[in-house]
This record gives sequence, structure tokens and C-alpha cells, in this order.
Amino acid sequence: MRRDRPVIRRRRPARRGSAALAAALALAAPAACGTGDDGADDATALADRQADVAERGASVMPFDLDATTHVFEPHDGGLAQRVTADDPDDVEQVALVREHLADEAERFAAGDFGDPAAIHGDEMPGLAELEAGHADVDVRYAEIPEGGRIDYTTDDPDLVAALHAWGEAQVSDHGAHAEHGDGDAGS
Repeated sequence: MRRDRPVIRRRRPARRGSAALAAALALAAPAACGTGDDGADDATALADRQADVAERGASVMPFDLDATTHVFEPHDGGLAQRVTADDPDDVEQVALVREHLADEAERFAAGDFGDPAAIHGDEMPGLAELEAGHADVDVRYAEIPEGGRIDYTTDDPDLVAALHAWGEAQVSDHGAHAEHGDGDAGS
């Protein structure tokens, strides 16, 4: 059962290079998608989807998306997910992240992926496979200094692929609120 929690909205500090990267991607997207308006349409559709995901996410995640960052890092044995407060001294956001991720880890271990489905939709890549194969995925939560971490590991290559697809969909859907890991998640 969801607990009602207050959500404090704060402005997210600008990340170095984010504006330049966004501009480069915006310019490159039409070229990658072909000529004409298709690229602009794709970019608009992605921006609309990310706005919808952020809106739905605010009703599921108690922390402020603009004050936190999701990191999804695939590795040979599965996926590492971290959510951290952008300001490590923001004890309220750190506590909200930790409480949410601890709850989610329990749900995911039991095969309940209802929150990601509510945010990203039932057709989210990897979601059906993870729901069906949850008993073969080890889900572990841990506190980290700025928030929390969930590690998903499995020996099943199909579930590893599902975890990778699920993490990639999260990064795409969360836009500026998520990023890929730095490669040190381990296996």
C-alpha cells in the first residue's frame, strides 16, 4: 500500500555539459533518423514521452525528480540501479530515496513491478520477462551515501538481457533525470 509522502520541489543544479549534450543530440537526431520532419517528430515524441513519464513518476516516487538522479548500469550478471540526491546534504531527499528503493526492492523480489508499469507502461521493454522470471533474479537493496542502490543479478542470460532492456528504457524515458552508469557496477 502506498504511503502519502510530501514531495518538495527544488530546482536541479545544472550539470556540466548537459546543455551542450542536449543541443548536440537535438541536432544529431534528425540526421540519424533521416531527412525531413521525421527527426523533429521523433524528438518531439520523445520529449512528450519523457514529460508524461515525469508526471506519472511524481505520483509514484516520493522524492523530487529534479533534485535526484537515477543511474542504471548494466553488467554481465544483471543491472545496478542507483538513485541519489543531487545535493548530498539534502537529508530529506536522501531519506525519501532510501525509503522508496527499499520498498521497491521488496516488491521487485516478489515479482511486483506495478510501479514501473504505472510510470512507463505495461509494454516497457524487459518488464514482462522480469515479472515472469522474478524468482530467478536476486534483488538486493543497499544504502549508499547520497541515496540507495538496488542490485539485480541472475545467471539466466534471457533475464540479464531483460534487465539491460529495462534499464535502457528507464534511461530513455527519464531523460535528464537518469543516466548510464560509469562501468564500475561489477558483476
